Amino acid sequence: MIGAPSSSTNAQHGLTDRLARWAKGLSGRPDEPQESEASTRQRAGTAANREINRRRQLYADIGDFLFAHDLDLTAINFSVALDYLTGANIGVEKAIRAVMMERGKITNGWVESLAAEQRADEVTPESLATMLDKVEENLDQFTGLMHESRKSAKDYGAALQEQAKDLADVAEGEPVLARLVGLTRSMVEKTRAVETQLRENQKQTQALKSSLETARRAAEQDHLTGLPNRRAFEARLRDEVAEAQAANESLSIAFCDIDHFKAINDTHGHDTGDRVLKFVAGLLAKVSDDRCHVARHGGEEFVMLFRGKTAAETCEAVDEVREDLASRSLVNRTNGERMDRVSFSAGVANVLAFDDSRAALKAADRALYLAKEHGRNRVYLAAETD
Repeated sequence: MIGAPSSSTNAQHGLTDRLARWAKGLSGRPDEPQESEASTRQRAGTAANREINRRRQLYADIGDFLFAHDLDLTAINFSVALDYLTGANIGVEKAIRAVMMERGKITNGWVESLAAEQRADEVTPESLATMLDKVEENLDQFTGLMHESRKSAKDYGAALQEQAKDLADVAEGEPVLARLVGLTRSMVEKTRAVETQLRENQKQTQALKSSLETARRAAEQDHLTGLPNRRAFEARLRDEVAEAQAANESLSIAFCDIDHFKAINDTHGHDTGDRVLKFVAGLLAKVSDDRCHVARHGGEEFVMLFRGKTAAETCEAVDEVREDLASRSLVNRTNGERMDRVSFSAGVANVLAFDDSRAALKAADRALYLAKEHGRNRVYLAAETD
């Protein structure tokens, strides 16, 4: 007896069919009645038809790729899958092959990280922040020049006014001196007008600097959870490594990834998924202080940095948060339905045990992958040697 197709198989074919229909729409040909077999054979060999079939197959392959790796149907994931399947981007192809050999699958968060690295020349939060740094530096210089110019103009005006007064005392009947006095007084008035304009410009500059600071915070903050984003965390990591080394302190990092997050989105909707992200972010943020920093690294993945804690102590701290989350009984606010248990898996690494912070990040990521592979809802400690 042959069993019925599984729901995952139906979902895969559904996604593939939708992409195929999308490909048909992009080809500029609406759905048409079925042609006769002879007519179909006649047109099958045309270049245009082969191209349409090739594109349809490509969209189907992309759909299969996204489904096989449990990736959301987003523009970034679609683009990376296209680059990989067509070989259009060698860097993307090599990176994906390397991860597939090591793990067997890629994740939404990993794709976001790959896209950010491959598109460093585009306008990203990182490049925006760099531009803001430069603009702010120029504004500081301009503000200083305005301050000096205003002071010079004020001093010059006072000196001219004093000289004009002295000239007025001795200028009776002297037309040349009288004209000089009038000219000097006119220059004093113009200087005062310039000073007024400089004061106004300085106020506008201060307002612009305030706006730039707001933009800087936005460039370094995750808009959904309110946590620092990946760029802000990487800057913090560089600072913390230097401070920990200088003070001979421990420094540990933890990657936390929500388990079965795609299933949460699929079952309860993306609005509920967003609320779950914010809830988990809030639990992680509760343990943060000036020696513990938490950020959203991308997708459903968070990262934590602990200075002054060993890797083992960090495991204990992260595990307490994991137990707290797993013990919660969350409810879908939209329909009141009780959700399945929400949990996360984590990987922890001793940052200073590796040659650089990037190697430590990779070690923590490998430990996270093993935690996922061995059942999820657990915290694993990375080995300090490969």
